[in-house]
Amino acid sequence: MKSEHEIKEEMCAIGKRVYDRGMVASNDGNFSVRLNEHEYLCTPTGVSKGFMTPEFICKVDGDGNVLEANEGFRPSSEIKMHLRIYQKREDVHAVVHAHPMYATTFAIAGQPLMDPIMPEAVIFLGGVPLARYGTPGTVEVPDSVEPFLDRYDAVLLENHGALTYSDTLLNAYHKMESVEFYARLLYQTKMIGGPQILSPDRVEQLYETRRGLDIAGRHPAIDK
Repeated sequence: MKSEHEIKEEMCAIGKRVYDRGMVASNDGNFSVRLNEHEYLCTPTGVSKGFMTPEFICKVDGDGNVLEANEGFRPSSEIKMHLRIYQKREDVHAVVHAHPMYATTFAIAGQPLMDPIMPEAVIFLGGVPLARYGTPGTVEVPDSVEPFLDRYDAVLLENHGALTYSDTLLNAYHKMESVEFYARLLYQTKMIGGPQILSPDRVEQLYETRRGLDIAGRHPAIDK
């Protein structure tokens, strides 16, 4: 089991990956990790995720109250969104929010990523729905995300970005990579005449594959 300091180091490492891959600009994005039922680590506001060190990381309780934060750092204003996911999904232990270029392009265009165009996206994501726009930092955002939590582990935030969540921080980050790759493929195929959509029978075959895999999380193929 990782120590709290090791988790903070991992958060900094993931922050660098997110920043280096161009999934955020400047001080954008935020992510968090559940320590236990009452404590959560989260990234601070107003700080580039690519240049964090462990002392940047804040700790909050289930209501977003600050438990620990070094001078000059305070939790992301979007912690409400993270806490709602933890409240509704006991299996989730980490949340990643970023602004990857292609996924955010679809979010700004008001288009969900639901077309079944490649097996991996169908099996591992099952689609990425679009949550209606909410003012960042308010309860509008968690309210807009909540309807999708029972069936999906990734959501586009209208006019905002993307949100992924999983059993570990690394898996939540990998889901963000998968969402962006899916979005880029869909965008590029639209430029050359449009994608070939997998038939319902093909999709069901892939859903059956998903049911046979030991993969954490929620998916349209699995009733919860």
